[in-house]
Amino acid sequence: MSRRGIPRSRRWTFAAGCAVVVLSVTAPAALGSTPSARHGFDPHPGGVRITREQIAKEIRPEEVKALGRPRAEQLARDRIGLRAVDTGYPQPIRTRSLKEHTDSQAEANAAFSAAQSGEFKQYIKSPDYGDHVALLPTGKVLLFSFEAVEDNPNKETAPTQVIGRQNAGRAYVWTPPAPDDDTGTGTFKAVPPPTVDMDDGLNEPRPAPIFCAGHAYLPNGMVGIFGGNLGGNHGTGAHLAFVFDPWTETWHRQQDMAEGRWYPSVVTGADGRQFITSGHGDVGWGKLSKTIERFPAKNTAVSFDKSSVPDNQQLDKWPIKADYATDYPHLFSLRDGRIYGFGRDYNQQYVFDPATETSQKLADRPDEEGRKYGSAVPLPNPTPGNGPDSALILGGDRNNPKTYRFSNGSWTTDSSRAFGRTMDDTLIFPDGRLWTVNGAFDIRDYGNGEYNPTADDKWRQTELRDVNGTWKLGPQQRLPRGYHSNAVILPDGRIMITGDELQEIANNPDIKSGMNGSIEIFKPPYLNQGGDRPGLRTVPDGPVGYDTDFQIDTTNGRLARKVVLMAPITSTHSVDTSQRRIELKINARAGNTLDLQSPLSAKDAPPGYYLLYVLDDRGVPSIGKWVQLRPGA
Repeated sequence: MSRRGIPRSRRWTFAAGCAVVVLSVTAPAALGSTPSARHGFDPHPGGVRITREQIAKEIRPEEVKALGRPRAEQLARDRIGLRAVDTGYPQPIRTRSLKEHTDSQAEANAAFSAAQSGEFKQYIKSPDYGDHVALLPTGKVLLFSFEAVEDNPNKETAPTQVIGRQNAGRAYVWTPPAPDDDTGTGTFKAVPPPTVDMDDGLNEPRPAPIFCAGHAYLPNGMVGIFGGNLGGNHGTGAHLAFVFDPWTETWHRQQDMAEGRWYPSVVTGADGRQFITSGHGDVGWGKLSKTIERFPAKNTAVSFDKSSVPDNQQLDKWPIKADYATDYPHLFSLRDGRIYGFGRDYNQQYVFDPATETSQKLADRPDEEGRKYGSAVPLPNPTPGNGPDSALILGGDRNNPKTYRFSNGSWTTDSSRAFGRTMDDTLIFPDGRLWTVNGAFDIRDYGNGEYNPTADDKWRQTELRDVNGTWKLGPQQRLPRGYHSNAVILPDGRIMITGDELQEIANNPDIKSGMNGSIEIFKPPYLNQGGDRPGLRTVPDGPVGYDTDFQIDTTNGRLARKVVLMAPITSTHSVDTSQRRIELKINARAGNTLDLQSPLSAKDAPPGYYLLYVLDDRGVPSIGKWVQLRPGA
């Protein structure tokens, strides 16, 4: 969420129609001291009516304690009055904006070949903003965010500073339409987070405010979610820890973390445990949690079976700290078994060793600058069976289109994209190419000032990186999507793009409908090559061990040129610690049966569920099927 408030120059005086409404900054008498207040309302100059009930709901205990009751009540009046005269964002603007985006997208994309650049096919209304996403091993997608406190895109929509029941989370499971259905919307099922009573002094239970948490997959296919928003002081970290079970679509609370975390990063290591660090802590924005917590705790067994659901499990701490001054570092478990943490500050790059619970500082990133939120990916290893040993750091700097590769302990400057962008998402395709979507000028800024959804069309344009490392601009998405945008590869190879509540509510065809989010579907070039795609009949029913033979059946074995495993995506704030593409060695062929060699070790591919794809000589993938990697299987 953005921490920026209303500029001081706009804070107290507003024009409302032909009248000027002035909200006094002087401390008034206590509530009920005027005749009008005793009759149930308190008229402000300019005709704004404020009831005692409104003030009672708006007043903040911390302001009463710090400033006294009269001053706290006046601040409450001012906030109510401000909203009364500065809430307008007419529906016709939203409707015209969506139409303009729809028309301009069609016009711009007519110049691109679907076979070369891919194509955007569907625009689907969603009940959730999709600020957090996770592809589940059922083929469905978990989306979660927050209950909005504003529907005006010129204001902060999230309850970042709110304490109490309005600071609440929400979640849905989306079942995508069938692979060949270009008009369907799929279905949405509400799966609200468990009701909790946050430690905010108000005793107002509400669905857990898990927005701006960190998340990664457990080896049994479940999603671990850590942190969230307590509210107050520009966003304070919550101690929450949950596991979402995709098989039953239920939530399970774990023991609280030792520290509150808002904007933390989480990654699953080779041991199947989740490494959790960073995030703004117990006292609010700017004071980061620098400890490293682990889930489950070292003396607790890791869950590998989907019938083994973690419940009320403990976390524990590493004996060292992660010294990041900025939130949401990119974390990757690379093939040496260590966890590489690439901070947004150029001089905060570290590697952590789960075996020894130690860390080591890495070389500084060569740009020598700080970066906003931007994407990063572990680069596919060309050797079959091997996991990634390099990472590519991309966006986060609107003035710098360069990308930076970390490999073998050092940095090199990689090929540049067309322009710099922040809040972008970069995916690894099954065919090994990289694809960037989403992006903006800055947080809550598309180049025309904060909380102004008007954007330059360049932020809507995608980019594709070929296997030689060359980037090329591609078609436009419908909405510009920056902060809180996400992208996920679905099992059938289509791409789901969602997120950025500011743009979603600014382009909502009916803001009162409750369908206040949106999903776009993109078909990459590999789905536009014509002819048949490879068919995949069966994969192992049970778990597959490491460095072992296993068999799959295809519909036409001669079409199979490569077989790859793709880790599912769970993403937020341009951070996805789970992405991974591993090519498998084909040991033998017998008709339509392929004998494959699994990844060499859990260091190459942490235990968990992966999508297996068969690719033909054009790079066209089959529809993926799920395979679980498990030590000792």
